[in-house]
Amino acid sequence: MSARVLQNPAGGRRPLKRPRLGSQQRLLNRQELQRENKQLREENERLRREVAESEQRIADQEKQIADLERQLAGRKKDSTNSSKPPSSDGPAAARRLKPARCRGRRKPGGQKGHPGRHRELQPPERVDETVAVLPVSCRHCDQPLPQQLQQVETRGEVHRYQVTELPPLRAHITEYQCHKVACPHCGRATRAELPSAVRGSAFGPRLAGLIAYLTVGLRIPRRGVEQLLATALGIEISGGSTQKLIEESSEALAATCQELERQLPKEPVLNSDETGWRSMGERRWLWALVASSFVFFTVAASRSSQVLVHLLGTVFPGILCSDRFGAYLKYHKGRAQFCWAHLKRGYPLGPAGYPRVCPYDRCRTVLPRRPGAGCAPVPPLAPLPRRRIGSRRINPKINPAAKALLPLMRATSRQQR
Repeated sequence: MSARVLQNPAGGRRPLKRPRLGSQQRLLNRQELQRENKQLREENERLRREVAESEQRIADQEKQIADLERQLAGRKKDSTNSSKPPSSDGPAAARRLKPARCRGRRKPGGQKGHPGRHRELQPPERVDETVAVLPVSCRHCDQPLPQQLQQVETRGEVHRYQVTELPPLRAHITEYQCHKVACPHCGRATRAELPSAVRGSAFGPRLAGLIAYLTVGLRIPRRGVEQLLATALGIEISGGSTQKLIEESSEALAATCQELERQLPKEPVLNSDETGWRSMGERRWLWALVASSFVFFTVAASRSSQVLVHLLGTVFPGILCSDRFGAYLKYHKGRAQFCWAHLKRGYPLGPAGYPRVCPYDRCRTVLPRRPGAGCAPVPPLAPLPRRRIGSRRINPKINPAAKALLPLMRATSRQQR
């Protein structure tokens, strides 16, 4: 701020002197400055609190927005944009895009000249009853014809037509009457005991096997089984008796299940998967291992790799086919085969049915990160130069799991180019 100046008689310029203030005036100015400073400090502190509260509120809202976006993304996931199976898609799921097919000129249905399909006739030894059908009158002269097979002359082959029907269903009930016989020597009476085969249950083994098949094999509820038995066979059975027969069938098959479990590590190829299960109101996991000649089911309390270690041993010598769930990636120490359906769902498809992204950019989500994990043998392929993905490199000579996906990668890359 420039000082005020005046012109002196000598022609020079000199600044004006400010008037001196008294002590009382200086005290008032100092108090006014202190009050103003205090107000500014209070206002500054208030603004700081408001800024801190705003930042906290913004952080909370950003966290809430992130949670809502995560929930929304989870609701929008289906089999077309994630690894979820198509069976989990709801009515609001996006339509699956399929490559356009070239419509041919053939009409729908069976084509001319194709072999017909019809119900095969059962052999004569399987037929329970034979009915001879004779024409009532002659089609040419309208004269009556004999109705006894021994009295007519047949020509050509007989036309066979079979009707399959259930026999009259009725439960076979056996009553055991245990008599009390008096001894001719001592005069005392003795009651006969029931045979050991029927002593434990009021129902036979065939009925127990049917109930176990309906409830376990066909997944029919127990009340539905009770209604079926009462309606079709006239057998009245309670829920407790149904459960007891199922448990007895389970105990009878325990030795067979143990034998199949011991056979699992010896199989050359196994397909494995797991799903949620409820047992006595608690969360469990149903594991299924599919071999070439049998399927093994077991219910476990865990979904970890320890279940695989318990069933297959520390190292499975065969080829284990599975999805990319972490338990399988942790367990794999030998050869492995990933499910192609899961790999296909890992690539979002475009309008023409081809992936929208380059497979090289998705390798880290498809291939196992541990270099020791292997894959099933594949035919030899031409060498492919290494390509950098972030801070990692995929070399087909080092990572054998990448070698199995090279044909798919090349094909999709050519389509994009």
